[in-house]
Amino acid sequence: MLEDIFKGGNIIAGLAIGIGAALLAPVVVPVLRPLAKSAIKAGMMAYDEAMVALAELNETAGDIFAEARSEMAEETTSNGAGGAAARSGRGRSKRATHMAS
Repeated sequence: MLEDIFKGGNIIAGLAIGIGAALLAPVVVPVLRPLAKSAIKAGMMAYDEAMVALAELNETAGDIFAEARSEMAEETTSNGAGGAAARSGRGRSKRATHMAS
């Protein structure tokens, strides 16, 4: 029946559905409004929780990167490679240094 309406085949059925929807709207809208509001609230709460979780994940990842960079700097300093590269925690890796020689 709906396929016929969309194809333009049965105009009487289309008018009946339109009139029925117009008559039922005042009854259905008060019921659907609280449902829509609660669905929107749930979505907003889920978004807020996701933002908090992502912020915590970002902080944890930053801490891990900082620890790894600190350990790399300590390893470089303990290997006697001193200088600016050791102080900044950056420079050639052992593999790159070995391949260059």
